[in-house]
Amino acid sequence: MSERPAPALTEATTAFWSGGADEQLLIQRCDRCEHWQHPPKAMCSNCHGRELHPEASSGRGTVWSYTISRTAWGAIEPPYVVAQVELDEQPGLLLLTALVDADAIEIGMAVVVDFERTGDTWIPVFRPAAGAP
Repeated sequence: MSERPAPALTEATTAFWSGGADEQLLIQRCDRCEHWQHPPKAMCSNCHGRELHPEASSGRGTVWSYTISRTAWGAIEPPYVVAQVELDEQPGLLLLTALVDADAIEIGMAVVVDFERTGDTWIPVFRPAAGAP
């Protein structure tokens, strides 16, 4: 697969895009109510608190939805899988991502995070967990 385009870094997203250097999927979490949220926001969507920080997640989840794209996107050659992964940390905590190295895909399939380096960023992608298709 060709290299993915590097995302633009902002104050709010730098932790997410750089956590892979330490093999950590960093997701924003509220200090007040411990709610996880993605993408990062200035205020907690649960309690409206503003005490938020990036925290390492387990990097485990399940495929919530997916599509197989047969159209090239930049340097990425088709076919490729775009998936919504629900992270194990919290019901409804969804991450839009790439699903790689999957021979078969099923809704509810267990997946784990991996990272692809692109420039100064680390793109989280997901692979089937051990025992998944």
